[in-house]
Amino acid sequence: MMQTRSSGVEAPEAMEVDAASTQQQANEALLFDASSAVGHSISPQLYNPDLAPTKQKGRKWTAYSIFTLWANDVHSLGNYAFAVGLFSLGLGAWQILLALGIGAVLLFGLLSFSGFMGHKTGVPFPVMSRISFGIRGAQIASLIRGAVAVAWFGIQTFLASVVFRVMLVAMFPGLKELDTNSILGLSTLGWMTFGTLWLIQLVIVSFGMEMIRKYEAFAGPIILVTMVSLAIWVFVEAGGAIEWSGIKNLEGGEMWRSIFAGGALWVSIYGTFVLNFCDFTRSSTTRKSIVRGNFWGIPINMLVFGAIVVILAGGQYKINGKVIETPSDIIQTIPNTFFLVLACAAILILTIAVNLMANFVAPVYALTNLLPKKLDFRKAAWVSGTIGLVILPWNLYNNPLVIVYFLGGLGALLGPLFGVVMADYWLVRKSRVNVPQLYTEESTGAYFYKKGVNPKAILAMMPAAAVAILVAFIPALEPVAPFSWFFGAGLAAVLYFVIADRKRQYDDVSGEPIAVESVH
Repeated sequence: MMQTRSSGVEAPEAMEVDAASTQQQANEALLFDASSAVGHSISPQLYNPDLAPTKQKGRKWTAYSIFTLWANDVHSLGNYAFAVGLFSLGLGAWQILLALGIGAVLLFGLLSFSGFMGHKTGVPFPVMSRISFGIRGAQIASLIRGAVAVAWFGIQTFLASVVFRVMLVAMFPGLKELDTNSILGLSTLGWMTFGTLWLIQLVIVSFGMEMIRKYEAFAGPIILVTMVSLAIWVFVEAGGAIEWSGIKNLEGGEMWRSIFAGGALWVSIYGTFVLNFCDFTRSSTTRKSIVRGNFWGIPINMLVFGAIVVILAGGQYKINGKVIETPSDIIQTIPNTFFLVLACAAILILTIAVNLMANFVAPVYALTNLLPKKLDFRKAAWVSGTIGLVILPWNLYNNPLVIVYFLGGLGALLGPLFGVVMADYWLVRKSRVNVPQLYTEESTGAYFYKKGVNPKAILAMMPAAAVAILVAFIPALEPVAPFSWFFGAGLAAVLYFVIADRKRQYDDVSGEPIAVESVH
């Protein structure tokens, strides 16, 4: 019989088991310490290092960190397509700037109040939702937000891969032959570019929120310089002449309706972000950093964005009488291959930055909240990314019914969710939260309600969601459809405020005793 001699080196499988076992022991120790610190049971179904509140000391998200979030997200290709669409509708330069300005002022207020919630409690959105929806009802809010984000993560990655293909073909013309076939709706080159971008994003997210913060800080200045440079180039090509008055010269009531509709839709675009902005501000250094980051990142940055849109759309219209759809249309016309490649690279950097913060963080926290004993931030990131791949997002994007009715329908639910959460936190509780109670399954817990669900939150949300969906999709209500987010959020807030128990005494208890280091 042969004897196996130990080499002193553990097999990879053993090392993985040991690592998993060590992590489990660390989590159990953290859970035990947290329960001991607050004098009641902290549930492993509700608490892990990613869902725990962050300690006040050691937070790293400064005003600049928050500014760079907006420096990236505001200048996304989707936002440019929306704003250029206002030009196509007939709005001129000052009208577009006014529409974006109205939306920016509203967003500055909404996002600041949403951000303050994250700074005070230190918890991510799925945990924040437990305050108003209950420890189990919060799954509704977080999964709806996560589902919208996963779909858009895949779609945005696909759109970026199209730019990537343009860049590669410009550099290596022979690759064009790989872009002529179709495998499950995507060419060979399409699969290569999509897969590369998909993997890059997953690697970045695997290192947690701190790596995302660093990437956003890196990408922000690049995007601003690129878009300003592109606008200057178009301005010069147009001979300094820009179409300022739009292409339809709207006047009177139709003009003002279009302006306010544009502002309302601008807010609706950020209906996802106003919900889970606490995912980022839970690591913010001060409330002032949130205000300053939002001020420079939203109204100021959005006006710069609006000026770029006016120059790109109005300048290109002067050049050839055509209305562009996105900056990509202009980039493809750059005659110099070197500058075309640089512009494409900047767009890729931008799209990754937007995807990371807008479409990756929310589903990662939602999945972690769903299975806190099995998923941490890194594992949830890979699960989320895999879902974004297997749904074949290019087919979703090419199907208008999916975009309008599925994603549009889910999006219409975001306003009512926001209305309930904000009314409960600011109007009913007046920002008093017992943070440790957010992590207990005891029936006497402050957020247990009825079997873990707050029926009043559901009761307020459902009719508001129905109204928002009807306003958004019924053809006869098309003139007010752009305001569906406001109908949903406003109605839900009013209904919840009316039926909530406003006479109850709400305790304000810090989560510092069970908080963890701000690594995410």
